[in-house]
Amino acid sequence: MSEISVIVPHYNDLRGLDKCLSALMAQSLDSDLYEIIVADNNSPLDRSELEKTIADRARLVIVEEKGAGPARNGGVSVSSFSVLAFTDSDCVPDRMWLEEGLKGLGLYDLVGGKVDVLIDNQEKLTSAEAFEKVFAFNFKRYIESEKFTGAGNLFCRRRDFDQIGPFKVGLSEDKEWSHRGVAKGFSLGYIPTAIVGHPARRNWAELKRKWERIDYETYGLLDNSFKSKFLWALRSVLVLASIVPHGFKIVTTRKIHGLTNKLAAFKMLVLQRSWRFIHYWVLLFR
Repeated sequence: MSEISVIVPHYNDLRGLDKCLSALMAQSLDSDLYEIIVADNNSPLDRSELEKTIADRARLVIVEEKGAGPARNGGVSVSSFSVLAFTDSDCVPDRMWLEEGLKGLGLYDLVGGKVDVLIDNQEKLTSAEAFEKVFAFNFKRYIESEKFTGAGNLFCRRRDFDQIGPFKVGLSEDKEWSHRGVAKGFSLGYIPTAIVGHPARRNWAELKRKWERIDYETYGLLDNSFKSKFLWALRSVLVLASIVPHGFKIVTTRKIHGLTNKLAAFKMLVLQRSWRFIHYWVLLFR
């Protein structure tokens, strides 16, 4: 069986990191078969606090260049094993995550898994939580339709990573990296049994920060041609128009229950899509 280096980029979230490391220490694989590397992105906290949280559960590398991409690259640079598994410090991997991801590498060169939205109180959701429960982290669609996997749940062989090259910065680095890999002929597949959990954003401020980053990084993937600008403008209209079909999705979904939760999700849908429509044009004319 291959040995695995687990890369966990981290920035200033000791509570999330502690949960992530606890979940990684409880994996079904024998602990001798994997190492955990925390790639801290030069967090503004005392080094002793970071080391205390990590304890003897992982190796620590400090990466000063800002960005999750450079942090992941820094973790890879000190890794020891032939397989790389990437997750984020705010994720909680399922007990079978590594084992199932490793099985997936028997089928594909690049593997992404399922991401479950974690919510503390399922009966009383905030608008942001209800929205995220319905729409967030659709890795099956990302992988099968958009040909990328998020780096919060990603497996590959170290030799393939070296051929594809490092993650970049200032754009949607996991999407760009996946597209680069697929363009080089590496197969990409979805393994629904390789599961990590990710906490839902709890309010509009948190959700807005998420989509500011995603839209900015996605815009960074475009070239400067008129065609790209036109398609970006067209996409803004489609984002706004998606309120109608996605409103129907809220009505019919089984991911959330009750009229109150569904109205909360719809309220956030309208706010989020309207704001993104405007944000697309701000990025276009910045």
